[in-house]
Amino acid sequence: MALQNGYSINSTPLDESGDTSPLLKKEVVDVDDSVPPQCCSARCNLAIMMFFGFSVVYGLRVNLSVAMVAMVNGTNSQPSLNSSVGHECPVSSHGNNNSSQTPDQPDGIPQYSWDSPTQGLLLGAFFFGYLVTQIPGGYLAGHFGGSIFLGGGVLGTAALTLLTPLAAQLGPYWLFGLRALEGFGEGVTFPAMMAMWARWAPPLERSRLMTLSGSGANFGAFVALPLTGFICHSLGWPAVFYICGGAGCIWTVFWFILVSDQPGTHPRISTREKHYIINSIGKDGGAHGWSVPLLPMVLSVPLWAIIVSQMCANWGYYTLLTSLPTYMDTVLHFDLRQNAFLSALPYLGGWAFSVISGVVADSLLEKELLSVTAVRKIFTITGLLLPAAFLVAVGYSGCSGVLAVTFLTLSTTVGGTSAAGVFINQIDIAPRYAGVLLGITNTFGTIPGVVAPIVTGYLTKDHSLAGWRNVFCLSAGISAGGAIVFTLFGSGKVQKWALAEEDQEQAETERDGLIPT
Repeated sequence: MALQNGYSINSTPLDESGDTSPLLKKEVVDVDDSVPPQCCSARCNLAIMMFFGFSVVYGLRVNLSVAMVAMVNGTNSQPSLNSSVGHECPVSSHGNNNSSQTPDQPDGIPQYSWDSPTQGLLLGAFFFGYLVTQIPGGYLAGHFGGSIFLGGGVLGTAALTLLTPLAAQLGPYWLFGLRALEGFGEGVTFPAMMAMWARWAPPLERSRLMTLSGSGANFGAFVALPLTGFICHSLGWPAVFYICGGAGCIWTVFWFILVSDQPGTHPRISTREKHYIINSIGKDGGAHGWSVPLLPMVLSVPLWAIIVSQMCANWGYYTLLTSLPTYMDTVLHFDLRQNAFLSALPYLGGWAFSVISGVVADSLLEKELLSVTAVRKIFTITGLLLPAAFLVAVGYSGCSGVLAVTFLTLSTTVGGTSAAGVFINQIDIAPRYAGVLLGITNTFGTIPGVVAPIVTGYLTKDHSLAGWRNVFCLSAGISAGGAIVFTLFGSGKVQKWALAEEDQEQAETERDGLIPT
């Protein structure tokens, strides 16, 4: 979608109105004739492959959380939370005092006497490796292309998952090391996705393509949580890791057969679609080389706005991910089967809203109703402030399980709209370095996954309603703070340090008024 002055959408020289003007100028020519349909297109197929890939990725990530209940011998581990805590809320017909007992396993399935601290270390081991490969993965994917890193990351994690029963039999230290290696492999996947979309996603289709592909994580969690519980009960917990690992290996085969790093090397893309993507993205869709502008990145206010906002959003996300089952057990007294379904339900809403938000965001840009900056800020505010309000409502829902579950589901569902906001803003401000930036923001964004559970444990030592109210209100306040930061300092304009050298020179020349615009 080339402009009349020869620039693509991304490579248009910077101007003073870049933050408030629509994404496309009126000079776009023959839009209807130049835009190939998305249905059955190579870019749409890539989004679908990524969707299923991240569904598998998230299944590989959360399977241990559910399987742990069946892996641990409940008679030798710590007693049920429900039986050791004074019931501030009455145990109603939807719960019972046996909610934390270990489910029956088929004959011959081993179980282990791991105490709560050991279980916590094993569940957190994944993030030790996950933190390490975010930035290197984004950097290398931006230089060499993302397909080999995304596919290789899933393949490595899936293959290691197949070894989980063996590692558990060898001992908790072996399992800890294995889970850390799985995180090491999976850490490259999201930065690689961003690096690929920098070469594949036309600016007016970024939101819908990226939210569709990334929503596989929510969908994977929605499917994996109840499915893992069913497999544990029917086939035994080792089958969970064999099935999830096998699914990842099968997906990888299709990935390497069907996917290419960029449109120019795709063997089955139409000439019309290839030219459309290349012309609309421009030079910023190329590899960034070995050197990256580290100092300008460190000093970039829009980048720090993304980092802070994602950390704030992830605080609430990881709080619910790690502590929601405990809340439902100690306060609402739901049994394990209800817990599995209710823990998965919010992810279904988050998946639906993230996909819808991407379509709406692109529609606003296509119709030139709002600038990129305005669109990203609106969806970030919606995806952080409204969920914060629902979290406060959870804190004041008391012993009502219906109200608490409703507000929790609404919070996570509406939070899905931020997928079209701050969570894809890296490709707006620096398409060429999108993979590196996602690695940086994801590294910082994982820190709440380590800190939030510790804070939650401290605030809920007495398992009281007041303690949990503090947890939800703290998460709401942090989330609201992230919305404010991004509203004040976020941007949707390509930063000067992210432009190619010739574009930087052109931008400076235009600012000096030497070339009329």
